[in-house]
Amino acid sequence: MDVKAKIDEIVKKVQSDPKLMEQFKKDPVKAVESVIGVDLPDDIVKQVVAGVKGKITVDNAAGVLDALKGILK
Repeated sequence: MDVKAKIDEIVKKVQSDPKLMEQFKKDPVKAVESVIGVDLPDDIVKQVVAGVKGKITVDNAAGVLDALKGILK
């Protein structure tokens, strides 16, 4: 399994689906498993969840910075 590719796939799905985003906030493990459709070992799920959280945080921060740049111009 290409973990990085799965993380990217999950991030896209979570960010595009408000219900899935809510589920991810409440129970990230179940949300990830629902997206990939497989019950993974805990250590793998934890890595994927951490990667998704990190990527969502970075993407959100980038969006905020872009919005601020537009306001400051």
